Amino acid sequence: MQIRAITEEYLKSRYSRNLRDDNRQLTEYRKIVLKTGIVPSAEGSAEIFLGNTHVITGVKIGMGEPMPDTPEDGNLITSNELLPMASEAFDAGPPSPESIEIARVVDRGIRAAGVVDMSKLFIEAGKVWEVFIDVHVFNYDGNMFDAGTLSAVAALLSARMPKYEDGKVIREGSLGRLPTGNIVTSCTYAKVVGKVVLDPDSNEEAFASSRITIANDEQYIRAMQKGLSGSFTQSEIESAIEMSFDKSKTLREIIKKAVGD
Repeated sequence: MQIRAITEEYLKSRYSRNLRDDNRQLTEYRKIVLKTGIVPSAEGSAEIFLGNTHVITGVKIGMGEPMPDTPEDGNLITSNELLPMASEAFDAGPPSPESIEIARVVDRGIRAAGVVDMSKLFIEAGKVWEVFIDVHVFNYDGNMFDAGTLSAVAALLSARMPKYEDGKVIREGSLGRLPTGNIVTSCTYAKVVGKVVLDPDSNEEAFASSRITIANDEQYIRAMQKGLSGSFTQSEIESAIEMSFDKSKTLREIIKKAVGD
């Protein structure tokens, strides 16, 4: 990742003209390139380039025990790994608080929107399918929340469903897709030198006082996550919500195109 030396005064000067360091407008996403079928050994996978942020997400499906409070539903487990090679800010070792937050935000939107039909993952008493979403960052240049959600949803929608026959899990042959029921996207905003910007890059994140991620489908807000110590005004939140519903139309089309629907 190329590090660009910028200052708060430089950002203020750019933002006053509704421009950013990379010449985007304040409410504009970076270029998004999304592909599926990247990891042959996974049931589903997707690769995304969100500007210079590069993420590969894999979906694995295995058999396990249901949760006590949902004995006839499958399980969904989301993890995120911030690899040291992705940024000098990341260290090897157990998951960092940032890594855990990313995984939880991605998981919450997918779970709340019912992207995976968990009721169709029941096998038999005491046995259900478990869906593991693993989000891996290979180059970090900001906004892992939206990159993680886009790649995870695309990986889920393209995932092939194993079969369970005669006590064995079958992963080869004619397989259908993982049962899904919805598409969710997220939009992340950062408040930087007093301005609210969509899809912050790593330079903007370094100057951000507050951050909010809004996950929604076509009709409803499904999840929201506020980060950092600063705040947003009510009008800023309302504007972000309205923009998220508008931007999600394009984001859903990007997912559908990548999946082939």
